[in-house]
Amino acid sequence: DVYRPCDVVEEILRVYGYNNVEIGDEMHVSLSQRGATDESYDMQQTISEQLTAAGFSEIMNNSLTAVSYYENSELLPLANCVRLLNPLSNDLGVMRQTLLYGGLESISHNVNRKMPDLKFYEFGNVYRFNPEKESSAEKPLAQYSERMELGIWITGKKEPASWNVKAEEASVYDLMGVVNNILRRLGLQPAAVITTQSSDEIFSAKLDIASRSGKHIAEVGIIRSSILKKFDIEQSVTYAAIDWDSLFKLTAKNRVTYAELPKTQPVDRDLALLVDKSVRFADIDAVIRKAERKLLRDVRLFDVYEGKNLPAGKKSYAVSMKLQDNEKTLTDKQIDASMSRIIDALKNMGAELR
Repeated sequence: DVYRPCDVVEEILRVYGYNNVEIGDEMHVSLSQRGATDESYDMQQTISEQLTAAGFSEIMNNSLTAVSYYENSELLPLANCVRLLNPLSNDLGVMRQTLLYGGLESISHNVNRKMPDLKFYEFGNVYRFNPEKESSAEKPLAQYSERMELGIWITGKKEPASWNVKAEEASVYDLMGVVNNILRRLGLQPAAVITTQSSDEIFSAKLDIASRSGKHIAEVGIIRSSILKKFDIEQSVTYAAIDWDSLFKLTAKNRVTYAELPKTQPVDRDLALLVDKSVRFADIDAVIRKAERKLLRDVRLFDVYEGKNLPAGKKSYAVSMKLQDNEKTLTDKQIDASMSRIIDALKNMGAELR
């Protein structure tokens, strides 16, 4: 069939005869051009190596999935699934909108075979049909979209028990640490993202991660037991879904470099803060980092207290800060000036020193 200019060229060559086409003694080609697809692949390899080194196993699941996963779902409705015209069965009737269910199938398969402690990750495309958009001759696929996701699952024990260490269940905080390490590896610092708490029909509790401009990057949380029951999974599962295309666009131009270790010693300072119960540590962290940009190296929360001897609606945060100048030892004057800026900023947001 002849539809495009290249089809006409092919037809002429066929009639003329490919063997009659004269080819010179030299051929000049350039195959060195690298595009966004190549750079994205390199970035995937970097993160794959990092996750594998952290004890994760890479999985690959079928892009075709069960219709039942999306029935009665408001978050991922069946109407937005890309359907097959002639599916083999309802178990392979639509293309996946999320990597989640394929990973849960893999977890169920392993747990049923006495492998309950699992850490998985998968790079894969997800698909969506938007019936509200209109297709045209110029854009016949306007109703369909495809994007790359990175899915990460953790379930069971964090580390096996040994003679000096008790077995400890993995938590959503462990998974959040993995996601933060990925963002840092790609040059995205904590101050460059915004996290908000929420829940939905899939996550009983989750953190949404977005850029400062509001672009969605990832979501990390605990899968609801009602979802796990569909896969006969009785243990807790934490899951992170990273929008790889968005993350790549955000970090593609970042150049992660390494520097020599500082020659000076850091200075630690602690603060006990009385704040409203609605205040999150992320809010405290952002205020501290904004108040002291030059010398601040780290902010950590090492204690939270809610209970007796505190005013109603209040809680106590104990925060540790690390100050350091890479070239010279800090003086008391510099330290006091930095802490004064930090304390003033915290007071302006309503925090009280205990």
